Amino acid sequence: MSEYKCASGGPPMYVPHKPVTAVIGASFSVVSIMVANILRLFKVPQISYASTSTELSDKSRFEYFSRVVPPDSFQAQAMVSIIKELGWKYVSTVAVEGEYGEKGIASFISYSTAAGICIATTEKIQRNSRLDDFDRIIEKLIQKPQARAVILFVDEDNTRKLLQATIRANKTSHFLWIGSDSWGAKVHPVRDQEFAAEGAITILPHRNAIKGFDRYYSSLRPKMDKEKEMCNSSNGRNIPLPSGKTINCRNVWFKEFWSQHNKCSFEDENNGNEDDVKPCTGVEMMEDYDQEGLVPFVVDAVYAAAHAIHDIVADRCDEPFHLCEELRPTPAGSQVLKYIRNVTFTGKQKTEVKFNSDGDAYGSYNIYQYQKHEDGKYDYKQIGSWKEVLDLKLEHLEWRDRKDIPTSICSHTCPSGHIRNYQDQCCWICVACREDAFVFNDTCRTCPPGYAPNLNKTGCIKLEALVIDWMNAWALAPLIFSGIGISLTLFTTCVFIRYNRTPVIMASGRELCYVLLFGICSCYSMSFVILAEPTVETCAIMRIGLGLCLSICYSAIFTKTNRISRIFNRGVKSIKRPVYTSPISQVAISLGIVSIQLVGSIIWLVIDRPDIREIYPYPLTAVLTCRVSTYSLILSLGYNMILILLCTWYAFKTRKIPENFNEAKYIGFTMYSTCIVWLAFLPIYFGTNNDYKIQIVSVCMCLNISASVVLGCLFVPKVYLVLFQPYKNVRQTGNGNQMFLFRVAPRIDQHTV
Repeated sequence: MSEYKCASGGPPMYVPHKPVTAVIGASFSVVSIMVANILRLFKVPQISYASTSTELSDKSRFEYFSRVVPPDSFQAQAMVSIIKELGWKYVSTVAVEGEYGEKGIASFISYSTAAGICIATTEKIQRNSRLDDFDRIIEKLIQKPQARAVILFVDEDNTRKLLQATIRANKTSHFLWIGSDSWGAKVHPVRDQEFAAEGAITILPHRNAIKGFDRYYSSLRPKMDKEKEMCNSSNGRNIPLPSGKTINCRNVWFKEFWSQHNKCSFEDENNGNEDDVKPCTGVEMMEDYDQEGLVPFVVDAVYAAAHAIHDIVADRCDEPFHLCEELRPTPAGSQVLKYIRNVTFTGKQKTEVKFNSDGDAYGSYNIYQYQKHEDGKYDYKQIGSWKEVLDLKLEHLEWRDRKDIPTSICSHTCPSGHIRNYQDQCCWICVACREDAFVFNDTCRTCPPGYAPNLNKTGCIKLEALVIDWMNAWALAPLIFSGIGISLTLFTTCVFIRYNRTPVIMASGRELCYVLLFGICSCYSMSFVILAEPTVETCAIMRIGLGLCLSICYSAIFTKTNRISRIFNRGVKSIKRPVYTSPISQVAISLGIVSIQLVGSIIWLVIDRPDIREIYPYPLTAVLTCRVSTYSLILSLGYNMILILLCTWYAFKTRKIPENFNEAKYIGFTMYSTCIVWLAFLPIYFGTNNDYKIQIVSVCMCLNISASVVLGCLFVPKVYLVLFQPYKNVRQTGNGNQMFLFRVAPRIDQHTV
């Protein structure tokens, strides 16, 4: 019915509507979705120059929709690439309610999750939001202070209101904005609040400003009241003037733009406020003019439709630029759509325009940063581009009050040897692993014995087995002690050899004394074997020598005490000479006792071959030592413990012999002291299983002290008498006074007075 017109009560006249071949627009995705739902019913193709919602790529719902800008899925990929390049890991998002914002943020979250970027909080701007709603959103963002980067899929009006809310909250320098193409390089979101947007990074589909449009637009001026009749008579066409200017009769919104841009008003807009705002004259200059970012895409959309219509007319009609009857009144929408999807041409931007199977343009973006220049003015500066791969020029970035890139990270990467204890999805506390553990998949794993974590705590490496260095204080003390002991033992031996025929030496039982001195020297020498680097040879020597040197000492002392006991016990009952008291017998008995220890040690070597092994007394500690079981060591030392107990018993038993035979007292002192030494040694050795140094040093010192007790108690008195009291080392004769002044161990065939 709308195609019939009735004028002045006359009969109706049929005036058909002009046929619509294609529709250019809209700008916002939510509007394009509503328009597309209507146009698909009439099969009218639609080409948008700004709608980027991913929902519009669904051809089952919007089969007649195409666009010369890439969908938000590409834009989301570009944003994720920028965030990764800047090293940001923790961001917040703000979306405007509707298909554009919600779908765009959904795509961003999907790509960011795959890239390891955490989302701190996601806020939504509702339709018809009030100022306090924006204040609430800013307050929510501030509650996650580590997430300074904020991703915006918000239209330009709401972007402006969001920046205003940051000014009210005094947080303009806190947030690092990354805006979608709805912000792009537009002036409206930042006008009069430029400082709040300083440093913001925005994305805009790749475009080149069209200089011809700038020349045309700069030549326009609004129609004044006196020129209304001229515009009415021109049928809506612009009127060129001799001055080179053009009266804009076509665009009904141009006067509004002119008044806002030049901060003036027309007479029909003043409403009595002429004193507050200067009147518009129409001769104002277009200063600080920047071409709107969507203009090149509008031109591309128009040319895409024009090329498609031109191609279909050229293919179906014989005459070019002539609409034949076959296509009247307009080509079918399905045919036009097919030709639109096959369009390929170089547009006014000097870039190729074409569509994929979903009617989307291919992704290519320019990346801008809103920067403050030295003259105090603000402007968008291109800092990179994205076309499947990011090309970001970091040296072109400028930040407020700093030169380095600000951070947007909740928790920094943990140092080596630490794992993350998550407080929530994106934040954690670094917890140190034990010193013997390494990090594997955010868990601490303990290295096996003999291994230690590598420098980066990512695995284990073999430890170098430790041995006691002879220059170490732990080894130096027993070695010096042993060296002094060997020197004193050799000195004593030399004294005995030098004064071998003197009464004191002869009366002390020279043969057993030499056996005893050999055993003492062996005890001192064992320290050098025990502290040497473990090898199969040194381990074999230590197994034999440890028990053998002790058995040599205590077998000689046992033979001495046993001989003294038998002499005096037999002397009480009979004057008959006891058996096996001659020097040769005494030495034979002593060697027989030693042979038991020697044979046992050899059998031990045959049954359990000597070898070396590593022990691990502490984490991160490996010690090279001889392979000796505690049970075998107890058996080896147990024989010597029996000898020590027997010697002590005989020493106690002979404690009351006559004064002239007082060597028994010195033997008693020796054995009592030896028992104390060994009673102290056993708990020290077996009670310190984890400290190999104490164990080794305690063995050495026990041998050294045992040898020193024997040397000091049994030999020092004799050496002192021989060297410093030689007048007592003689056989004195006289009437009734024939006697030895010093008889320590009398022979059985000598008689005393």
